[in-house]
Amino acid sequence: MSSAHQPFDEMPNPNPTPTQVEFSKYSKRVILKTILDREDGGLGLVDQRVVVGGWVKSSRELRKDPPPMSGDRKEDAEVKCVEVFRSKIPFLRTFIQVFGGNTTHTKEKVGSKPALGSKPALSITLLKISDGSSVTSLQIVVDSSIAPASQLMPTGTCILAEGVLQKSSIQGKHEIELKAGKMLHIGIVDQESYPLSKKKLALSGLRDHAHFRPRTTTVASVLKVRNGLNQASHTFFQNHGFVHVDAPIITATNTKGSSESFQVSTSNFSAKEPEPEPASTDDTENASLETIKLLIDEKSKKIEELKRSDSTKEALDAALQDLHKINLLADELEARSKSKSNTEDLFFSNQAFLTTSGSLHLESFASAFGYVYAFGPRFQATKSESKKTLAENWMIETEIAFSELEDAMKCAEDFVKFVSNWVSKNCHEDLHFLSKRGDKAIINRLNSVALAPFEKITYATAVEVLNKVTDTTFETKIELGVALSDEHESYLVEFYKKPVIIFDFPKELKPFNVRLNDDGKTVAAFDVIVPKVGALVRGSQKEERLNYLSKRIEESGLQKDEYEWYLDLCKQGAVKHSGFDVMFDVMVLFATGLSDVRDAIPFPRHHGKLHN
Repeated sequence: MSSAHQPFDEMPNPNPTPTQVEFSKYSKRVILKTILDREDGGLGLVDQRVVVGGWVKSSRELRKDPPPMSGDRKEDAEVKCVEVFRSKIPFLRTFIQVFGGNTTHTKEKVGSKPALGSKPALSITLLKISDGSSVTSLQIVVDSSIAPASQLMPTGTCILAEGVLQKSSIQGKHEIELKAGKMLHIGIVDQESYPLSKKKLALSGLRDHAHFRPRTTTVASVLKVRNGLNQASHTFFQNHGFVHVDAPIITATNTKGSSESFQVSTSNFSAKEPEPEPASTDDTENASLETIKLLIDEKSKKIEELKRSDSTKEALDAALQDLHKINLLADELEARSKSKSNTEDLFFSNQAFLTTSGSLHLESFASAFGYVYAFGPRFQATKSESKKTLAENWMIETEIAFSELEDAMKCAEDFVKFVSNWVSKNCHEDLHFLSKRGDKAIINRLNSVALAPFEKITYATAVEVLNKVTDTTFETKIELGVALSDEHESYLVEFYKKPVIIFDFPKELKPFNVRLNDDGKTVAAFDVIVPKVGALVRGSQKEERLNYLSKRIEESGLQKDEYEWYLDLCKQGAVKHSGFDVMFDVMVLFATGLSDVRDAIPFPRHHGKLHN
């Protein structure tokens, strides 16, 4: 092994000098980001021998000229000139091929076979590869003597190549390239079935190929910004003394008092068909409920015929008596089926659901630790085409003991400012790429939110402002007691030219456990509205007074016995506390400029779609 390979098994240098290659500790390759994202574009690493890996984003093949014959130098120079134009300008290359260019130097069709008895044409393959670490691709030059172009060129091909870094041999935006000396791995693709091979797909089209879409630069940048927001969120809470708590995903408590939740049940798809049970002398044991129901239909039809005919009263009475007995048998079978289901088929002792929120469980830990937060998936079975919610949403939830509404609003504002500033500084390359491809205001919006003080208004003030609007017609009429829509929130942000915190909502618009204000009509809840996406954070001070909380549970039509454990928090050492929830997927929309949350999550789950 050459000395250039010795560092592969050593710890990477945390502060590499401008002429050092930074080796990956765990994959025995150099991550492309450490080459391409340097201030010098990688030129300080020229002549370094490295191993790189990635997936082919684009490719082209250049034919090598055969050794020139004596007296043919002028013709050879002309051919080289033509080849330069072909490689630089695709249109001229096509024009020359059609209208009389020297066909002995045209690019062969990928996968075509040479004529019988002929030697393989010599060529150089230029590959642009990405390993997902940088928005920029590395150009790799591969001689046909090392690997055939037909294997390397298809989009999506995975390669691991060893070679020497050199200045780019072809003028363009690439400062540096790798001249391959050895191909260590080639992962071929089937061009007919590979979805990214033939044309660019819109983000909506990529949703059907969620397992491949991270290979596109746009989706990769979005997911890296998502990763940055994740890291920034944990950093904020850890820096401020919050304890991370894993709230349960399966729960018996309907946190939000909504019926739109997923019920959890068991199912054994690999189970064998049950063995037939031995015959019983009890006819009801062998009777099928479906068969009995069919018999009921037949008996009912016969009775109708008897009523229309001249049949005797005795015959009609006998038919009615038979129908009555069959109905009793059907009721018995149905009751038996329900009883069996309730006792034998339940995995838990009672019904279980996928959680819609972890906030109730988080409150119990706030009573012990003071500052707590949770981060995980939350579920809602809403059959909606909303671009801001899914069946599986990722949420950040916080709870702070000994705090009131103003404290939670302050914490929420600080959080939004912190993550906006953090991702703007630490994900600059990906944000810059996304701004060029879509929303050009991404970076300015993040910086503005990070610096501007938030406006604070009551719900009543928000309604008053919206009712005075004359230059815009809202689709949803606004009045007291009506929930603010996306268009209302968007207008308020534009009106104040900054993020807006709206608080003191009508109690009917918020969950049962939000603390009731002194007016008896509003509750201590707030929403943080930001540009582009509207409501990003929802928070509140929780109700710690037992009598008020019990009454709110009754008013909401909830089963009080399901919340006895939660009521215990008010009975045993109650404390004032408040917190907020961050819609993490919506925060990704805010930071990336996307408009649909299905493009902001690795594997979206929503009504009508469940891929992978």
